[in-house]
Amino acid sequence: MSMMLPYLQGFGTGGGLIVAIGAQNAFVLTQSIKKNHHLKVCLVCALCDAVLIALGVLGTGDLVASHPMLIKPAAWGGALFLAWYGFGSFRSAIKGGKLETEEVTTTGVRSIIMLTLAITLLNPHVYLDTIVMLGSISGQYNGDARYFFGFGAVSASFVWFYTLGFGGRALAPLFKKPVTWRVLDTLVGVTMWVIALKLYEKAMSV
Repeated sequence: MSMMLPYLQGFGTGGGLIVAIGAQNAFVLTQSIKKNHHLKVCLVCALCDAVLIALGVLGTGDLVASHPMLIKPAAWGGALFLAWYGFGSFRSAIKGGKLETEEVTTTGVRSIIMLTLAITLLNPHVYLDTIVMLGSISGQYNGDARYFFGFGAVSASFVWFYTLGFGGRALAPLFKKPVTWRVLDTLVGVTMWVIALKLYEKAMSV
């Protein structure tokens, strides 16, 4: 029972960090609605979080926090990639589209996995949230409690991404209307560009 508290605190903290609307969540939701290998996308995102959280809990967070210049290359790369992806979303919004069948797969497994990795790993925020933030917070716990905190954060990641994955499928009927796709693509494009701008500002300030 003594280890349940750090687990729940890790779950709550990790969940609070990943629930915020961002590039990764917008991407997962979009692929889920398209039914485009969405469960594989959820698995890749959750596994990436698990690895990064583990690195933070094991002490890498302290190293990154003490060397902010490590963040600058990732900030530049992430800004450029998200700007490009946002442009593609705006172009899709102008073009329009709708779901024509119950099962729609528009991208190969290899391509969607690579795109998911890019969306996840080219965004420095994921490193700040997982390695630095959660790694630093886990340092407040002693012994095995630190690992239970990390396990709680990993659990929150899996729960959240699969919630998005199955939630998107429930929304699929709405996306048989072209106007709904235009709204989603526009929101995704705005999200990507806002985050890209923040990453650009971060890169310039480091």
